[in-house]
Amino acid sequence: MIKRFISYYRPHLKLFTFDMFFAVVVAACNLYYPTLAKKIINEYAYEPTVAPIIYGALTLLGVYLLKAVGTYIIGYYGHVVGVRMQADMRRDLFRKYESFPFSYFDDHKTGDLLSRLTGDLQNVSELAHHGPENLLLSVLMLIGSFVMLFSINKTLTLIMFCVIPFIVLFTVLSRKNMSRAMKNSRRQMAEINTTLENSITGIRETKSYVAERHEIDKFDRTNALFRRYRSDAMKSLGSFDSIMHFLQDLLYLTVLLVGGIFLMKGRIDSGEFAAFVLYVSMFLNPIQRFVSLFEQLQEGMAGFSRFHEIMNTPSESDEGTLTLEEVRGDLEFKDVSFSYGEGDSETKPVIKNLNLSVKAGTTLALVGPSGGGKSTLCNLIPRFYSIKSGSITLDGVDIGELTLGGLRSSVGIVSQNIFLFDGTIRENVSYGSPDATEEQIIEAAKRANIHDYVMTLDKGYDTEVGERGVKLSGGQKQRVAIARVFLKNPKLLILDEATSALDNITEMQIQSALEELSVGRTVIVVAHRLSTVRNADRIVVLDSDGIVEQGTHEELLALDGEYKRLYTRQSRDESFVRAEEVGSDDKSLA
Repeated sequence: MIKRFISYYRPHLKLFTFDMFFAVVVAACNLYYPTLAKKIINEYAYEPTVAPIIYGALTLLGVYLLKAVGTYIIGYYGHVVGVRMQADMRRDLFRKYESFPFSYFDDHKTGDLLSRLTGDLQNVSELAHHGPENLLLSVLMLIGSFVMLFSINKTLTLIMFCVIPFIVLFTVLSRKNMSRAMKNSRRQMAEINTTLENSITGIRETKSYVAERHEIDKFDRTNALFRRYRSDAMKSLGSFDSIMHFLQDLLYLTVLLVGGIFLMKGRIDSGEFAAFVLYVSMFLNPIQRFVSLFEQLQEGMAGFSRFHEIMNTPSESDEGTLTLEEVRGDLEFKDVSFSYGEGDSETKPVIKNLNLSVKAGTTLALVGPSGGGKSTLCNLIPRFYSIKSGSITLDGVDIGELTLGGLRSSVGIVSQNIFLFDGTIRENVSYGSPDATEEQIIEAAKRANIHDYVMTLDKGYDTEVGERGVKLSGGQKQRVAIARVFLKNPKLLILDEATSALDNITEMQIQSALEELSVGRTVIVVAHRLSTVRNADRIVVLDSDGIVEQGTHEELLALDGEYKRLYTRQSRDESFVRAEEVGSDDKSLA
């Protein structure tokens, strides 16, 4: 872990070296003052003129000016190094997130991932800047002040150092407790981010169910836990800080007591005693820096250990080496089995020993009860999840042998839960096709039946859709998603309950765009409303045990089995809904 942390200094080594050089300059300036003070007391004060004192003061002024420059460079450029390292880590962490498979995000909370990307790395940045700088300054000041103390009075220095082992021992013993407290604090901060992210994302549901009190109580509970863990962390730091200062005060007391006796006995003169006290102060200053560094180390390394944990997590496996030059769209599932989870955490198989083939250019509809594996089957095609056994082939080639980029560029997906990015309509239509021309974007929008609506907007394609497309209706978002797939122009098309969340009228409007999109492609449709898949080339009825029935709409009705039962029940329910709607319209007219 330490090796990885140090590696982030390499791109900024010149700036870091520049910063450290001036840390040495500042340390040297600090060490000069007590020596000059001793000369003024022992020598310059007894000169017949004030010239030596003025000369010494001017010299010290020059030293202070140099120190001011050095302090500015450390404060500015040192922080620049930390900020750049933080940006590099954030870049690497985000890229790592992007490399994870779907299953990773199924098991990890968004708030926790955001916390690692923001708060954790802020603490790491502070450690990256202040850590080496404080360490170097402290070491130089400790060594320099010790040498000067030893040169003034060896006996007094050795007596003073009797207190140092207690300071070192206390620091070592405190480390474990403080580290645990800081990790708990960071973990609970991630829980707060998760709660906040869920509450803000679901604000419409909260308002509609008048559940504000519930969300406030949930946040308050999480916040109270953070307060407790953070208080524990601050208690550890407070105890450490107070005892450390007490030990430092004991050091001062020892020097004043023994030094005063030495001065009285003539074993040290007044100038040397004044310089010794000043050097003791300088000796304690790096110890105080060590205390600050220790606190930063606990915070920073707690954050970096969480960063390191993510960076060590395996990325999505892409062992494929082949890319199909021209995709026809023949799909075949051979003895495919799949279950969620890994190892002991695996759930009951969602798909078991499935055999299914889809000819290029045909439409296959998947229907059946929830939990039958329809959406899961669709997610296996672009390798969002890896199958446990069996094989899936595209045009006769196992999809595991194809590169993920090549495979997924051949697949277009329109699902029930459309996600639009915060940006303009143009940016969302061209998402995944950044090089698309204005003409191509407009053509895709026209084919998705969204262009005419866009033209009624003041800003046209530059209209902001809002977070998750909140400024558009469900049907409009669906059309933007369809236009996005038109622009991608894939050979395989997956429609995963693409219209199930829409009303009947909007569904009919969207259906025409989907039919246009399906022309010349291999299409797999997951449908809840069976009336939308009557024209499919083949319909497969799936349940938790596998394929129940398959055939055309007419063939399945003739079987008088599960499909006919589902179709009859849905037809009856839809007729009832239409009758209710007509009745409502008649009453409103009356």
